Amino acid sequence: MLKPGIDVKKIIVLTGRTDLRRGIDGMVSIVKLRYGLNPVEKGSLFLFCGTKKDRIKGIFFEGDGFVLVYKRLSQGKYQWPHNEEEAKHLNFLQFSQLMEGFTIESSINKISKKD
Repeated sequence: MLKPGIDVKKIIVLTGRTDLRRGIDGMVSIVKLRYGLNPVEKGSLFLFCGTKKDRIKGIFFEGDGFVLVYKRLSQGKYQWPHNEEEAKHLNFLQFSQLMEGFTIESSINKISKKD
């Protein structure tokens, strides 16, 4: 299971499909331009899912640089939220449930774009 380090304060799921061929710079631009969020907020883990839903990618800013995380399941698929292009905040229990294959869509709240 993908486990966030002790410095993770927020986990944000970016719903919809993302081209996971993008690297750190591409993911940072998605966070900023599509969702209007701050990717360099220390302690925020941003998670993305591709079309196949058997892999996720994340970016995490540590203060002096980004960490890129990637996980591909050997079997099964993630129960990724279906809503297109919304940012949703997860608590650590919801994150754990998502990583274990549970549907969490009804228990997460949308984050509004910052002006």
